[in-house]
Amino acid sequence: MKPATKAKLISYVGATLVKLLCSTLRFRIHDPGGFLKMPHTVKMTGIFWHNTLFIIPWFYSRYMSRKDCPRHSKALTSASKDGEILAAFLERFDIGAIRGSSSRRGAVAMLEMVRTSEAGYDIAITPDGPRGPKYQLNPGVITLAQKAKIPVLAFGVFYSRFWALRGWDAFRIPKPFATVDIHMLPLEYIPDTDTPEAFEAQRARLEKMMREANHYATSKYHDAH
Repeated sequence: MKPATKAKLISYVGATLVKLLCSTLRFRIHDPGGFLKMPHTVKMTGIFWHNTLFIIPWFYSRYMSRKDCPRHSKALTSASKDGEILAAFLERFDIGAIRGSSSRRGAVAMLEMVRTSEAGYDIAITPDGPRGPKYQLNPGVITLAQKAKIPVLAFGVFYSRFWALRGWDAFRIPKPFATVDIHMLPLEYIPDTDTPEAFEAQRARLEKMMREANHYATSKYHDAH
């Protein structure tokens, strides 16, 4: 079987299972910045930790890109064979892919993300992927936000019940009928910086915001119970 054919087959089966599982979940969305009420012309770079990736494509297509208010997006995926499968999977949710990472095609991928963002697309990134360290924000997100002049939207995700896979990030898959709390922080613009120290300060600030977003999502669930 050709690699492209194999990727399409795996993506079809995977997307079907994800959609079936997601149909059983209870979602609670916390959007204090009111992003979901904004016009679709307001673009963003969405960031979320790698181990919460499972739910994001379905959430985006179901809640953020409505038929009456469609959004267009592309996600950064690795240039590896696994990245090819992920790209085919995302296509099932009408999300395009930009292939690359910090170790492979990094400069090319950055240029493509900037151009794609300027063309009116949302960009989706797992800033601690594809290999970690877990919950450590890659500086490429800051570079993209500064070059493209597009705000960042950080997502925090908490599953009331889930399976944790073995791996560097303990990837999480929600169990059927679990409650999913999603906390969306207000849009955040990253200012330009003129020194390495200032750049690192922005990277650390955004990493802290992402950790807080996950904390908020977790606390919302416990507050309700």
